[in-house]
Amino acid sequence: VVRQGEIVGLIGPNGAGKTTFFNCLTGLYKPTEGEVRFAGTVLPPKPRAVVKAGMSRTFQNIRLFANMTALENVMVGRYCRTTSGPLTSIVRGPKFRREEAETRRRGLELLDYVGLKDSAEHLARNLPYGDQRRLEIARALATDPALVLLDEPTAGMNPQETREAEALIFKMRDSGLAVLVIEHDMRFIFNLCDRVLCMVRGAALVEGTPEQ
Repeated sequence: VVRQGEIVGLIGPNGAGKTTFFNCLTGLYKPTEGEVRFAGTVLPPKPRAVVKAGMSRTFQNIRLFANMTALENVMVGRYCRTTSGPLTSIVRGPKFRREEAETRRRGLELLDYVGLKDSAEHLARNLPYGDQRRLEIARALATDPALVLLDEPTAGMNPQETREAEALIFKMRDSGLAVLVIEHDMRFIFNLCDRVLCMVRGAALVEGTPEQ
């Protein structure tokens, strides 16, 4: 169980099943047994249903739209919360224009939140690596999640970028979000998390506070 305003770390050796676990939670994989339950509701193995229920994620290998701007990438994440149908979108009716303006406003707000305010019109592929990681987090936040899953958010980062990522995750936690983090950097994970769960061969081996 990951509680509101809590950071939980998921650690374990390569091949332990950590990313597979994330893929099952978010509907990319269908579990061979068991069920995914979120806020008391059983979720179907469908990514869109999972996102709409309030769970979002980032990926171990960055998955941005490289030829879209930073702002457009965040706006894509926001569209799961809009209601304009195909017809009003094609003719760009009043409802579409209102929702598009609100989506743009929220996108700019989230870019500022993650420290990318001045990069809104930059293509994602031209951003430094650490900024691309933060942009992926901004896109995840655009879905209005209650729980955010971060798959190795500091992989490939230099020490300064890692400190900035840590500060951002603390900021997310302090805003009331629940955060679940996969990470191989033990110093990072033990400093960051309220609780840590160690997974080995697809099963939970031990769980406790970093001190434990």
